Amino acid sequence: MPHPPRLRLGVNVDHVATLRNARGGAVPDPLRAALLAIEAGADGITAHLREDRRHIRDDDMAHIKAAISKPLNFEMAATDQMLDIALKTRPHAACLVPEKRTERTTEGGLDVIGGHDHLKPFASELGRAGIRVSLFIEPAVEAIDAAVEIGAPVVELHTGAWCNAAIDGDAARSGREFARIKAAAAHAARRGIECHAGHGLDFETAEIIAALPQIVELNIGHILISEAVFIGLGAAVAKMRAAMDAGRARAA
Repeated sequence: MPHPPRLRLGVNVDHVATLRNARGGAVPDPLRAALLAIEAGADGITAHLREDRRHIRDDDMAHIKAAISKPLNFEMAATDQMLDIALKTRPHAACLVPEKRTERTTEGGLDVIGGHDHLKPFASELGRAGIRVSLFIEPAVEAIDAAVEIGAPVVELHTGAWCNAAIDGDAARSGREFARIKAAAAHAARRGIECHAGHGLDFETAEIIAALPQIVELNIGHILISEAVFIGLGAAVAKMRAAMDAGRARAA
């Protein structure tokens, strides 16, 4: 049986911008973080331009896209304003995500079943522009099928519930949530749709999920920026790369 391909790491630089915006001014610079992450082994950069601009701003997206040598993954709500910005920026990929003004961070996956008619035109227009479309979804077979119907070539599984259970030490809930992720990833492969994963991953959970051969990319941000406070961003990315590689080596 051939070994699965190397697992890609997308580094999310949103919270570098959060730190900058807490005081105002220009530092720390998300672009500098993106360049350091790539130098340390990141395969791409992810940034979420929220409607309230709480962290990444419009000029950040433009600067990152112009300066990096790796793919840019533009996380965005499915709104006309964000579609216009995406079409102007032309990132490698656009990941459609749910967004609520009152949430601290993204709380769950898109409603791809009830939102089919709203999401499909966005996926179609982004695709026509040569931007690879991803849908951020719950790890459920039904959500995979709905994403296929919408026409997205990629899904990103929301791993937050599993990661929270792992942090809480709830082995039973953690096991159930990981089984959902595993089943969803396998179903994505059967349906011919590329599978990514992210949200709440740390070094331990990233190593575990890396053993699922159907998952080809992890998008990770908060733990890397948090760890960078203590050991530096380059070292944090290298540590994550090593954890992912160790987990991938155990892929069946």
